[in-house]
Amino acid sequence: MPAYDYRCTECEQVFEVRHAAGEQLSVDCPSCSARAKRVFSPFGVVFKGSGFHNTDYRAKPSDEKPSPDKPREAAPCSKKDSDSSACSNCPAAE
Repeated sequence: MPAYDYRCTECEQVFEVRHAAGEQLSVDCPSCSARAKRVFSPFGVVFKGSGFHNTDYRAKPSDEKPSPDKPREAAPCSKKDSDSSACSNCPAAE
């Protein structure tokens, strides 16, 4: 069973109570018997391993886009016409 922190509304003493996660209790302070409220504490979360945004969406060297000031080199045409010139759709034919 998980342990939860409670704080007394009268004497401000903090103490721990173990109970099931979904169980709703009315908890009383062990020293003054006044009503106590559950304390919520922030905690840090560290994601490690594969499957997280930082590792899955990081730019890979092959995914890098060419810079706008550097012209892109045209790939050689793989299709040739019968007269051994570049095809009519190829930018190299212009």
